[in-house]
Amino acid sequence: MSLSLYAMGLVSTLGLATLTWVGSVLKRDVSIVDGVWALMLLAAAAVYATGAESYTGRTTLILTLVVLWAVRLSSHIIHRNWGEPEDRRYRDIRLKYEPNFVLKSLGLIFWFQAGLAWITSTPLWPALTVPVDVGAFDVLAVTVWAVGMIFESVGDWQLSRFKADPANHGKVMDRGLWRYSRHPNYFGECLIWWGFFLFALSAGAWWAVAGPLLLTYLLLRFSGVTLLEETIVDRRPAYRAYIARTNAFIPGPPKQDAQASIPGDSGHV
Repeated sequence: MSLSLYAMGLVSTLGLATLTWVGSVLKRDVSIVDGVWALMLLAAAAVYATGAESYTGRTTLILTLVVLWAVRLSSHIIHRNWGEPEDRRYRDIRLKYEPNFVLKSLGLIFWFQAGLAWITSTPLWPALTVPVDVGAFDVLAVTVWAVGMIFESVGDWQLSRFKADPANHGKVMDRGLWRYSRHPNYFGECLIWWGFFLFALSAGAWWAVAGPLLLTYLLLRFSGVTLLEETIVDRRPAYRAYIARTNAFIPGPPKQDAQASIPGDSGHV
C-alpha cells in the first residue's frame, strides 16, 4: 500500500468538495454538499483502485459495491432536495458565521466534509489495493453490505413515499422499517461501511476500523440521529411517544403497539 495513493484520495475529496463549493456560491445553498458526500467517497475509491497491485475479480466486486452505494445515495439526496430551499441546519450555520460566510463555508463545511469522507474511506484503501484470495471475511462483508443496502434504500424509499402523500402531513413515519427503528436508513449506512471494513480486514488492515468507527459516531452523535432529533420534541411534542416506543438506531420490536400514526415528525427533518 502506498501512502501517497492514500494522500491522493484526500486530494480527490478536497477537489470535488471545492467544485461543489463553487456551485453552492452560485446557488446560495451549501446544503448541496449532502448530495456530493457519497461521490467524495466514490472519488477516493476510484483513486485507490488505480493503485491495485493486481486488478482481480475481488477488486471489481468491491469497486462495484461502492459505485452502487454512492450512485443510489447521491441520486436519492439530490432528488429529495431538488427545488427545496437550503436545509435549515445549514441556514443556522450561515447565520452563526456571518459575515463572509461564503468564504468561511469552504473550510467549515466543504473541506471539513471532504476530510471526514477521506477518513471514512480508509477501509477501501487496503481493500482495493492489497491482493488477497476471496475468503470467509469477504463473504461476510458482502452479506453485511447487502443487508445494509436493503435497510438504507428501502428505508429511504418508504420515507419518500410517506412524505409524498398529503394525507400524511403532520404525522410520524412509523410504518415499514420505521416501525422498528427511527433511523433505519442510517442503520443501513452504518452496516454498509462495516461491510467495507470486513473487506479490509481480509487484507489484514485491522487499523482501517477508523473509517466505520468515525461514520458510526457521525451517524449517532454528530450529524445524524442526535442533530436531527435535538429539536423535534420541542417543536412537535407528540414525537416523544414515537421515541418512547421505537429504537433510535438498531431495529427492534416496538416497546408498545400503536394502531395508527401519531402527529409528529418524520425520521428525516
